[in-house]
Amino acid sequence: MPRDPEPPGRVHVRRADAVDLDALLALETRVFRSDLISRAQYRRHIDSDTALVLVATQAGTLLGSVVVFFRRGSRNAHLYSLASAPEARGRGVGAALLRAAEQAARQRRCQGMRLEVRGSNRAAQRLYETRGYCRHGLHRGYYEDGADALRYAKTLD
Repeated sequence: MPRDPEPPGRVHVRRADAVDLDALLALETRVFRSDLISRAQYRRHIDSDTALVLVATQAGTLLGSVVVFFRRGSRNAHLYSLASAPEARGRGVGAALLRAAEQAARQRRCQGMRLEVRGSNRAAQRLYETRGYCRHGLHRGYYEDGADALRYAKTLD
């Protein structure tokens, strides 16, 4: 039975809870080849005061997730991971998750959001750029497999 009260067709973004762990792990392994978040890490992030895990669902099916970290004393949030299921791409799931992550950062009085994105991930780069993120650097060998990351940042108003 679907967990979401929204009508079919609408993407719903909400805070993740322990019930979502299996679906989060399944999404993680479908979307990423390296740098995977483990069950223990997800569990810790879901219960943390300095992390936020949001999920996008539709008719009870998990279509995407975002993980944001908040460091005590910092005015910048760090978008650690954003994942959209392959069948959900191009349907606004990533944009909805990004908007919700930014709103959560604003509510915590963060002034900016920072992130890294794989240099080969043009779709994610376009999403961030169309949402006002500016590229400000390169981190060579950032990922487990040695791939470089592009650094992006956005001032939150």
